[in-house]
Amino acid sequence: MQHMLMIALSLHILAAVFWAGSTFTLARSGGVGAEQLFRPQMGAATVAVLSGIYLWHCVHEGSFGAAEAWLAAGAVCALIAAAVQGLGIGSAVSALRKAGGGDPAARSRIAVACRLAAVLLAVTTVTMAASRYA
Repeated sequence: MQHMLMIALSLHILAAVFWAGSTFTLARSGGVGAEQLFRPQMGAATVAVLSGIYLWHCVHEGSFGAAEAWLAAGAVCALIAAAVQGLGIGSAVSALRKAGGGDPAARSRIAVACRLAAVLLAVTTVTMAASRYA
């Protein structure tokens, strides 16, 4: 069981670091490169969420104290960030492909979605780090 927890925690952290780090970079660049990173980011988000669910089940099931409240707040922010990216960036990337890359409205939607998701993932990171000390 201990080995499974170590594997799940490693997958959770690695996927989340890639997801958040690439989102922060895209937010800073105004979404430049989002088309290439969209699928890897959504894959990392999926791995982070699924491994997080497994970790919650193994470590926090049956209790809901202050630490779990902080973790739950972070999880909700992460899920909202994934939805913002999946819907906002996904639809904008599709529009860019149809327009041959020259749709300024789609570029603007990507930039806004990246910035919003970056804020949400920053909150996620802080709440999950703080939960240990709640």
